[in-house]
Amino acid sequence: MADGEILSHIDRLIAEEHELRSRAVGVGLNSADRERLGDLERQLDQCWDLLRQRRAHTEFGEDPAGARVRPESEVESYRQ
Repeated sequence: MADGEILSHIDRLIAEEHELRSRAVGVGLNSADRERLGDLERQLDQCWDLLRQRRAHTEFGEDPAGARVRPESEVESYRQ
């Protein structure tokens, strides 16, 4: 997946996340929506991590295709 594709995917995930968060303020979210929101957050973390990896590979003269999606457990444990 190229950087542009990753960014497009991130944009779609963010749009869905914003829609769910706006609904949460008013009526609230049901359990399926809360679960989906958590899933979106984890997917976004993985996508941002993948994009950072690809950019680092490029910066250091390596093939960005060598970047891989890391498991949620690994990405979620990063410090902000």
